[in-house]
Amino acid sequence: MIYFAHRGANTRRVQNTVSAFALAHAQGATHYELDVHLLKDGRLAVHHDYSLVSTTGQDVQLGTLTSRDLTRYPLINPFTPQRETIPLLEEILPIILPGMKEVNIELKNDQNKYPGIEQVLLTALQQYPGLTSKVLISSFDYDALRRVRMLDAQIRIGLLTRQFDVQKALDIHAQSVHINHIRLTSHVITDCHQNGLKVYCYTVNDPALAVELAARGVDGIFTDDITAFSTKNPT
Repeated sequence: MIYFAHRGANTRRVQNTVSAFALAHAQGATHYELDVHLLKDGRLAVHHDYSLVSTTGQDVQLGTLTSRDLTRYPLINPFTPQRETIPLLEEILPIILPGMKEVNIELKNDQNKYPGIEQVLLTALQQYPGLTSKVLISSFDYDALRRVRMLDAQIRIGLLTRQFDVQKALDIHAQSVHINHIRLTSHVITDCHQNGLKVYCYTVNDPALAVELAARGVDGIFTDDITAFSTKNPT
């Protein structure tokens, strides 16, 4: 079973921040998950939502900002007195690269909100020798994944889905299918494995549930608390 640190160590630090990924790395994570958006100046920001309302209290669309603008929007931090802001992908990668086996980058691009983000991401990844072989790109937007595949025949793709269709995964030569564990059925697992696809479930924080999913044949989970599955446990 593979355990992805979902948005970093986000039960103890603000999700998708430098400190969240630094702590996840210290906790022994070797697999990570993060979300990327395209900023107005063409750089990639790590954040979950398109709007900043839930993380800063300000209803601003992330795609309207530049990288310099990010410092003007401190993130709500219930964990520490530290001032946190939305990081760039280039700030996160050096933190997690040492010892990293895989990073799942969720591409945020519903209805092509960020035209060209697929190429920007692929170009950014090429700046780190050997990184692309450790990257798994996923998205809820199927057209975005199709564009990724057209641009790069080798990069690994994970079909992030709420409505399972194995043919869609096969059509883009995906490696895996990512699905909420609540929606998981034996049909999904069987269909995936018969077609050479891995099954990854989100978001699982209960070790007992993880054991159950592993017994059913799930290949990996996304978890907010990697310490539940690691011998390391720094706070």
